[in-house]
Amino acid sequence: MSHVEHLKELHGLPAFDFARFAGKRELPEAGAAAWRLAVESYGDSPQDFGDLWDRFLDSVDPAGVRAIIVGQWGEPYDNDSSGIVRRLVDARDRLTSLRAVFIGDLEMEEAEISWIEQSDVTPVLEAYPLLEEFGIRGGTGLRFPAVRHEHLRTLRFEAGGLPGEVVRGVAASELPALEHLDLWLGVEEYGGDAGVADLAPILAGGRFPALRHLGLRNSEIQDEVATAVAGAPVVGQLTSLDLSLGVLTDAGATALLGGQPLTHLTRLDLHHNFLSEPVVERIRTALEPSGVETDLSERGEVWEDDGVVHRFTAVAE
Repeated sequence: MSHVEHLKELHGLPAFDFARFAGKRELPEAGAAAWRLAVESYGDSPQDFGDLWDRFLDSVDPAGVRAIIVGQWGEPYDNDSSGIVRRLVDARDRLTSLRAVFIGDLEMEEAEISWIEQSDVTPVLEAYPLLEEFGIRGGTGLRFPAVRHEHLRTLRFEAGGLPGEVVRGVAASELPALEHLDLWLGVEEYGGDAGVADLAPILAGGRFPALRHLGLRNSEIQDEVATAVAGAPVVGQLTSLDLSLGVLTDAGATALLGGQPLTHLTRLDLHHNFLSEPVVERIRTALEPSGVETDLSERGEVWEDDGVVHRFTAVAE
């Protein structure tokens, strides 16, 4: 199963591929779609993202655009996202209704997630003080120094390896409206060098008073994360907890069950795990009678090489 796919919607709006359909069918109203902007960078006639961007702004009413999804902007391993960030910043006086941005909407067939070259993306938040949703795919070169933003409600990082510097930047940010935080921590081989200590300000609670969903996902240290979450004050304010996609074993799940009560949650997502059937049943027995929706599907594949057991996150390279 692929865990990295093109976004179907953003900010509650259906994705519309501008490059594919412009000139071939009637365009939707500016505020009725999440506009996906992506070029074909391979073949004999690679497209230029700058041309596509200018054509987009000339074809729709920029003042009505509410959501933008940026897909491929060039050869992913030769061009970082700084040009995308700059274009968004430069258009801030035209895109006055923009409320959601996602940068890096590439599937595996276009580029492995670790090939996507990102940059410092915080200028987008500074340029759009009313932005409510911000998502990034790809951790290579990504930077996120601490920011203050009054209206951001959803922050999402999808990576095969999320730099610890980024995690620390998020943890030090002031985001009083943040309700949904999703961090794909990834693996050290692809730059995911964050540790549990980097998560401490988030887990302590109070940093993000409006937070209701926390995702700490796709990690090779998932047992350590689960153990830390088991006693984390932030859990008391959550309605949804997501520890999926990583290398979660019976040790981490048992620690989670042995910690603070989780029966106040509406959902616990542990899909793609390495749990035994007895532990799976313990989780269901402990939580489902209280109305907690649990996802324990999709067991990870275990490889053994010369007596060494290998377990892998759902997304890495």
